[in-house]
Amino acid sequence: MKRYLILYNKFLQQYIKSLIEYRADFILGLIGFALVQGTNVIFIKLIFSTIPNLSGWSFYEILFIYGFSQIPRGIDHIFTDNLWMISGNIIVNGNFDRYLIRPLNPLFQVLAERFQPDGFGELITGIILVIISSKNLNIAFTFSKILLLILAIICASLIYTAIKLAVASIAFWLKFAQSYLFMTYQLSNFARYPMGIYPNAIRSILTFIIPFAFTGYYPGVYFLEKGNLFSGIILTFLVAIIGMCIAYMIWLKGIRQYESSGS
Repeated sequence: MKRYLILYNKFLQQYIKSLIEYRADFILGLIGFALVQGTNVIFIKLIFSTIPNLSGWSFYEILFIYGFSQIPRGIDHIFTDNLWMISGNIIVNGNFDRYLIRPLNPLFQVLAERFQPDGFGELITGIILVIISSKNLNIAFTFSKILLLILAIICASLIYTAIKLAVASIAFWLKFAQSYLFMTYQLSNFARYPMGIYPNAIRSILTFIIPFAFTGYYPGVYFLEKGNLFSGIILTFLVAIIGMCIAYMIWLKGIRQYESSGS
């Protein structure tokens, strides 16, 4: 445990140093992501300027689901962004060796090696949207609901990480899997909106196969009092735990397939 703390502290110091040295890049990245999310919100507002509701959902209800989905997405973006590099050139170039020669868990090293401050744009935007929509919907957050909200956010973040880890691990076999990870990650955009507006096939994929629906929709509808505790919180928790276990098993099996040279 001490070795993990020393290594993590080292990476954290490097991150803070780079953040200070490149604070302009950090600020521009933060603003860039905030503008992108702001544009999406404006688009939703334009839709509701012509219709009173969307399949029974009001503007602020959709805004709440949208905002909630951005919080775990941002957390995952900040702390697990290096998995994109794993799916890219690290394995094909044989650079994964450096994680294997250290007496530390390779996955821990991969995740601790890189912090991505751009994710704060998604995280902050999501928090702001949840606050604004909650006030307009008169959602009362009791102490117990705040705890459930935190639990749901943690579990949703783990689901993002599990999906990213599982797909990135394909690179151990294919050598380069970044395009597959990109295509899979794009499906998370569907989780920003109510599942009822999609065909059954898409709902099934996002619920049972690539469960992004549990990163936004299902927890969101629970706090909107349109869903129940089981589907909104308990299932989200179970999907997170099972998803991480499956993803980690794929990761471990992939490491056993690693050939160092990447040839």
